[in-house]
Amino acid sequence: MAAPFFSTPFQPYIYQSPQDAIIPFQILGGEAQVVQIMLKPQEKVIAKPGSMCFMSGSVEMEKAYLPENEGGLWQWLFGKTITSIVLCNSGPSDGFVGIAAPSFARILPIDLAMFNGEILCQPDAFLCSVNDVKVVNTVDQRGRYVIAGAEGFLRQKLCGQGLAFILASGSVVQKNLEIGEVLAVDIACIVALTSTVDIQIKYNGPARRTVFGGDNAVTALLTGPGIVFIQSLPFNRLSQRIARAVTSPNMRENPKFFIQIAIFFFLAYVIIVSSLILTDI
Repeated sequence: MAAPFFSTPFQPYIYQSPQDAIIPFQILGGEAQVVQIMLKPQEKVIAKPGSMCFMSGSVEMEKAYLPENEGGLWQWLFGKTITSIVLCNSGPSDGFVGIAAPSFARILPIDLAMFNGEILCQPDAFLCSVNDVKVVNTVDQRGRYVIAGAEGFLRQKLCGQGLAFILASGSVVQKNLEIGEVLAVDIACIVALTSTVDIQIKYNGPARRTVFGGDNAVTALLTGPGIVFIQSLPFNRLSQRIARAVTSPNMRENPKFFIQIAIFFFLAYVIIVSSLILTDI
């Protein structure tokens, strides 16, 4: 049985590649999930650095720069790693490897052969892959897709005929769009979509709201045909709310904070005025 589009099963699934290679895998956990992949001798998994959670003794891990993963220079310029880890079963018997999500995320198995060999993803959505999968990291040069405060819009493309695992936060919804069907989605909630979906960007409200951020400031109008995967809680939205929850109570519980700020600005004003007076004398 081929891998499902995006379900996160607790029971094992069997992936069969176009070359009839059979690879069992199992997704474990509820929120911060782990995918366990069974490897026959000399089979390998390619994953993002830091994602390996556990592996059998016969599996060897090494870092490698994969030239087929385009956009490495851009990643390096923006402070991101440009290498991947290769986990290969070098033993005579079957082994396994566990790849973990780096945050509270769900792991979605994507059989690229079922998507005509290509799917567009949000930045850093790729977790790991088996068989023929090429990760293309690009910068979209179209001005309408340049969004203030965002890392980019659907900058990661997965190509090939293999099995890829991508990350999504919160609950995941799959929408199958018919020809001409239009779906409006908050741009941060789009995990992945097929290349047949037409994308139009809509800015909600005045330009200053878009530039300085805000919830639901940018909406994507998606027109079918194609398939869209939607996440309910994007990681950047979760991290922002955690940051607000951590800082806001401290300010409310410490009324002296505002007094200290007022004293600081008053002393700075006194120093500046005094320096001006002394300079004139």
